[in-house]
Amino acid sequence: MLVACCLPLVGWAQTVAFINPGKVDEPYWRTVSDSMNAAARSLGMPLEEQFAQREHLRVFDIARSIASRPPAQRPDYVIFTNDYGTGPQLLRIFEGSGIRVFMAFSTLTPAERAEHGGPRERFAHWIGSLEPRARDAGYLTAQALIAKGRAQRAYGPDGKLHLLAIAGDRSTNSSIQRNEGMRLAVSQAPDVVLKQTVYAGWSCAKAQEQMGWLLQRHPNARLVWTGSDLMAFGAMDALADSGAAQAGKGIWLSSINTSAQALQYLHNGQLAALAGGHFFAGAWALVMLYDHHRGRDFAAEGLELERPMFTLFSPALARRYQARFGEGFAKLDVRRFSKVINPKMQRYQFSFAQLL
Repeated sequence: MLVACCLPLVGWAQTVAFINPGKVDEPYWRTVSDSMNAAARSLGMPLEEQFAQREHLRVFDIARSIASRPPAQRPDYVIFTNDYGTGPQLLRIFEGSGIRVFMAFSTLTPAERAEHGGPRERFAHWIGSLEPRARDAGYLTAQALIAKGRAQRAYGPDGKLHLLAIAGDRSTNSSIQRNEGMRLAVSQAPDVVLKQTVYAGWSCAKAQEQMGWLLQRHPNARLVWTGSDLMAFGAMDALADSGAAQAGKGIWLSSINTSAQALQYLHNGQLAALAGGHFFAGAWALVMLYDHHRGRDFAAEGLELERPMFTLFSPALARRYQARFGEGFAKLDVRRFSKVINPKMQRYQFSFAQLL
């Protein structure tokens, strides 16, 4: 019994490839990579990973390269995201390859699903998806940012809190959902007005450029919601360049992701709110594929799973996270979350709190 829990099951060799849309040195996607590799090691599962370096058309070249390999050299599964609406074309590339594919982090939008169908429909080799409930991230951070604005009495001459939003992109489902969560929080706050939303494409440099002219266009704005940490850093750089105010002193920002720098900014007050934990969706996906390959299909829970994975970090929770994973994920063991290894488990428990 102990051997079964510590080693991969004999006779169930399995290979998985992950097309990482980010850059090798990008904090968020590097954390995704590190956690997935640690999860794969704990499951005894070989994991191949290729980075697209934020060049979203490059994912097609990577996919074609994998699909064109001799059959014996193809992985059993490929995990990819639907960043920038690349998912449908990736499904077409893998069609007929014999490789089962799984979407993690961001799946098809409702419009794309209406056109292309869901898992195991038009594309039979698309077996499912797992997506963090991204609305939570937008909603939780916007709520906390608004509360900070009220506490600081950061009202404009009209008695309203003026909020700016620097979002990721217009087509990635997780970006769309984060924005919807933010707008929901604003709609519930009669003393808040969303002055403008811009799209920085997850880029620090682009956010810096946009924040520069946003400050001039909306001089009464004191709240800035951002869809990722890199974009928050860009906005902070613009504030420093302008000399008009400092993050946490006159203007308050919120963001998403758990990079070391973002956590430090939460500690020192430069970020008023921070949500994260969703980076672990890739590791959770590996658990599901481990079970699927061994005959325990996740279909009973649904083919397109959307689970709450985001946590609103307080400074205390940030310290706890850093104490647990600040040095990396070498000690991570995800076997206790597998239904094959733990047959009595009926439902996947994919909350970030369990890891801490």
